[in-house]
Amino acid sequence: MERRTFLKIGAGTAGAMLVPVFGNAIAAEELLNPLALSFKKSLADTAMDAAKKAGASYCDVRIGRYLNQYITTRDLNVESVTNTESTGIGVRVIAAGAYGFAATNSLTPDAVAGAARQAVAIAQANAKLQTEPVQLAPVKGVGEVAWATPIRKDWRTVPVKDKADMLIAANKAGLAAGASFMTANLFQVNQQKYFASTDGSYIDQDIHRLWAPINATAVDKATGRFRSRAGLAPPVGMGYEWFDVKPEHKVRAAGGVATLYNGGYDIVEEAKNAGRQAREKLTARTVDPGKYDLVLAPENLFLTIHESVGHPTELDRVLGYEANYAGTSFCTLDKWESRNFNFGSKIVNFTGDKTAPGSLGAVAYDDEGVPAKRWDIIKDGILVNYQATRDQAHIIGEKESHGCSYADSWSNVQFQRMPNVSLVPGKQKMTPDEMVKDVKKGIYILGRGSYSIDQQRYNFQFGGQLYFEIKDGKIGQMLEDVAYQSNTQDFWNACTAICDERDWRMSGSFFDGKGQPSQVSAVSHGTSTTRFNGINVINTGRKIG
Repeated sequence: MERRTFLKIGAGTAGAMLVPVFGNAIAAEELLNPLALSFKKSLADTAMDAAKKAGASYCDVRIGRYLNQYITTRDLNVESVTNTESTGIGVRVIAAGAYGFAATNSLTPDAVAGAARQAVAIAQANAKLQTEPVQLAPVKGVGEVAWATPIRKDWRTVPVKDKADMLIAANKAGLAAGASFMTANLFQVNQQKYFASTDGSYIDQDIHRLWAPINATAVDKATGRFRSRAGLAPPVGMGYEWFDVKPEHKVRAAGGVATLYNGGYDIVEEAKNAGRQAREKLTARTVDPGKYDLVLAPENLFLTIHESVGHPTELDRVLGYEANYAGTSFCTLDKWESRNFNFGSKIVNFTGDKTAPGSLGAVAYDDEGVPAKRWDIIKDGILVNYQATRDQAHIIGEKESHGCSYADSWSNVQFQRMPNVSLVPGKQKMTPDEMVKDVKKGIYILGRGSYSIDQQRYNFQFGGQLYFEIKDGKIGQMLEDVAYQSNTQDFWNACTAICDERDWRMSGSFFDGKGQPSQVSAVSHGTSTTRFNGINVINTGRKIG
């Protein structure tokens, strides 16, 4: 099996965070050595033949080469450069109506065949305790196909020095603009995933992801108070061209309070904004608690979508099969069966999607060989579907899987993971500035902050990075100590306006945990700027009593 370590990195809105690093350390030049396609097919055939001879009625094989490069900087110093690689094969079977799984990092015919036989033995042992056989929704074999994240510049070919220089330049800009401390980090991922199954598929996929989080902290030396402002740019499923910014990539936030990015990222300019606004937050007025109309930018709302819509519509949580990290779900089957459960207002529409270009979840096929697709989850405010895998589809009357199966490593078994879950843009032409004009008393919020949500994904509290008062249709002074509270149903029923597709963009989570043993996936959430009326806002800085 692979070795796992944890790298403590100061980044993001919470300061120091633990980021999982998979695999063994290697030299940067080794990142470019792929496995031959013919070799992978031969190993897959060996595993499937061994599994069938041992008694499997079904077998799928995942051969993975998982490559990562992490660069961390603080102020004007490079703190670490880490290259990791993990390669191996995982074999999943159905035998006697039950699942079995085994894996090995020894890529020899004997080792692979041995893993397949072990998987069958595990399945046969599981069958003695299983009350119902596994039912897989049908998938048509696609033969030999290949897909790759559309990239123009491979991060593996860019010199480490150039990347480090870019991060240091960002830190320098943030410090000059007012920050007392700066961090800038770069996470680069390449997953080379080969899938084969007894359904007749041999699928080779080459997946790329990037994330460059920054964090600016300003300190008032007289009082010791400090404030931070994290970056607003999203993680992406793109190549290194993400940093080749063009004018059309820059999007001005409502009132011009921030520069946003959609298709390219000027990390130096963002660091400058972060340093300046971290300093401004030290003197920002603290919010008065009460009811406000909230105008939420995509850079904030994506996290609320992730927690209050994405997680509660995962079918394994709905069924109570899964409760790790994010609990179960209030969206129980009876609500879906009623066909009239009021999840949100009539303008609220959510889709599950594995196809959106540039998204973290974009693939051609999931880890069960199911073609990527898009489908409705919330339609006109009504709960109409969930996120399902091949063995879950029959539970909700679906004839095919939604393509939501994923494993974060060859050594872990695939299971249901969240696709990109996105809010459909509004049909009425509306810009964020036009949306603000109708607000008498409100708050404009950008960026993700701290959050809390209960174990059924219902009652919640969310913060942000930047808060601005809206008074009589105009964006005014910066506010601080803001958090909004609601429950999922009340919140989405309070949705009264959604900007059109011109404002739609994606943010996302690069390290989303689930399961036991835990696995990490990456997922994007698209939305336009959205308004919610009459939401309770608390002051997080005031003492009670």
